[in-house]
Amino acid sequence: MSDARILERGYRRYDGPRLGHAHAVRSVIAHTLRRILGLRRPARTKVLPVMSIAFAYLPAIVFVGVIAVLGRFGAKTQARTFVPRYSEYYGFIVSALVLFVAFVAPEALCPDRRSRVLSLYLASPLTRMTYLLSKAAAVFIVLLAVTVGPPLLLLLGLMSQSAGPDGPVAVLQVLLQILAAGVFLATLFTALSMGVASLTDRRAVAAAATVFLVIGAGVVAGTLVFALHGSEGFVVIAIVRSALELVRHIFGDRGELRGVGTPALIVGNLAWTLATAAIAVVRYRRLQVTR
Repeated sequence: MSDARILERGYRRYDGPRLGHAHAVRSVIAHTLRRILGLRRPARTKVLPVMSIAFAYLPAIVFVGVIAVLGRFGAKTQARTFVPRYSEYYGFIVSALVLFVAFVAPEALCPDRRSRVLSLYLASPLTRMTYLLSKAAAVFIVLLAVTVGPPLLLLLGLMSQSAGPDGPVAVLQVLLQILAAGVFLATLFTALSMGVASLTDRRAVAAAATVFLVIGAGVVAGTLVFALHGSEGFVVIAIVRSALELVRHIFGDRGELRGVGTPALIVGNLAWTLATAAIAVVRYRRLQVTR
């Protein structure tokens, strides 16, 4: 004889609240934000996200501090020449962008595939594409903090020291340029991170592939333009260089490559964005889900 008892005699339908598709998307975005930022996780997982964000904001803090200190000694004009233009500031944060995209952003996709939990997400109202878009949205939000926040902090700091743009029209123009450049960079690097991370379930492999792609594209473009004396238009192959050139054009600067026009830079960066995003979409449409 046994003391075992049957406590449940059959299947019962779920009759609790159904929050719908939008709630599922918000939940995935919130969970992914916590994961890539290392929230509610061991301290070692917070090191790289904190470093990436700190590297982006530190130059702005230093430049505003220099303006504030030297302004007390009547050298504000000389100090303003030390501070880079807004279009040049993105050169200081590009290392933070690459660091984040290579070593932090793969946390959005790789662990789910490695742990084989994608089927659990698809058991909810999510589809493959809404799942992928939710993950991309979380990465995009964090990248916006890196691409928009530091230049905006620099603008507010210079304005507080009366060293910023003169007049509300000039301030609004710079603000719109900062938003446009930040959204562009965040979109480009989000697509890049999603495309690379969709090809593997190992974060180390995704990080190495991202670094190889960024450096390799720059080497190929540099070889074609400078070593082989080809057209400057080949610079669009270099992901980082072409992105920074387009940012300069957004701010109305002519940039370093005078032979490359704004339309060519837009087409080149759009091609990188669409190509890497298409890789992620095709990969997840064909991905076999283990249930």
